[in-house]
Amino acid sequence: MNRKYGVPFIFLVCALVLTLGAILNDNTRDVYVKPDSENVMTTFAEVRKDALYKKIQAYSEKYNMAPIDAKVDSVWKAIPGYNGLEVNRKASYQKMKASGGFDVTKIVYKEVSPNVHLEDLGPEPIYRGNPEKPMVALLINVAWGNEYIPKILKTLNDLQTKATFFFDGSWVKKNPDLVQTIREEGHEIGNHAYSHPDLNQRSQEETMDELKKTNDVIEETLGIKPKWFAPPSGSFNQVTVNVADQLGMKTILWTVDTIDWKKPATSEMVSRVVSKVENGSMVLMHPTKPVAEGLESMITEIQAKGYELGTVSNLMSEKRIDAQVAK
Repeated sequence: MNRKYGVPFIFLVCALVLTLGAILNDNTRDVYVKPDSENVMTTFAEVRKDALYKKIQAYSEKYNMAPIDAKVDSVWKAIPGYNGLEVNRKASYQKMKASGGFDVTKIVYKEVSPNVHLEDLGPEPIYRGNPEKPMVALLINVAWGNEYIPKILKTLNDLQTKATFFFDGSWVKKNPDLVQTIREEGHEIGNHAYSHPDLNQRSQEETMDELKKTNDVIEETLGIKPKWFAPPSGSFNQVTVNVADQLGMKTILWTVDTIDWKKPATSEMVSRVVSKVENGSMVLMHPTKPVAEGLESMITEIQAKGYELGTVSNLMSEKRIDAQVAK
């Protein structure tokens, strides 16, 4: 045996290795610097014994929220998941230690993803967002009504609200400049078939042609591929949903209908819609006179009820919109 370095040196090396291993171990790998010390290092194992950390831990056990998995509901069909909310104990500890003492306003949160996502559910229609998400989406199906679009766009722009416009493919072909304007103002674009057909009465091949032609003209005009499809008049069957899925799109219906095409009194339409919206609602409308006249009131009254407004993608996202989530 080579005794060049002697037994004491071997013991010293072993001790250093064990210490390094402890620091890298899952339970002690996070190293902190105490702000009130002379740069003295402390391991996370020691931090966990700190009274401040214990208060943060107790708070987190009370206020953590579990994520919600996406599911297929017997009534509402596909419903997206929603992230859970968890206190980031280590980040919260660092933030509070720097300023001294437990302070609930300095709690740092992190989002926790569900185990089941909307993409895992297979071809299913979607009528609403997650019922725990305080957001409402505006759906505007466009196959006619050009004269009201400028006023609708102005209202959306003035109120800094984004909507999802579902375009009839033949309308896009005739109105490329207006389509560009809608996109440039930040609104989301979806597929509304090509010639406003009753897809419940169409074959798989005919449905594929309607949806693909619309995707093609939208891509040619805007350079994007829609990921949401809205069946004209809400008429569809499982073949429709399957075809949309094959083209990379989810089928979108609605939760609340303005029934604007019946030309209701504007105030009555707004009142009825606002009374029905809830977490996850999707509101269907068209570029009609009642919508052009009532959109401002509709948006402000929905917001007054505590809901955010967003696109279909915003609503389908699992991301939370809580103000306290750390960005």
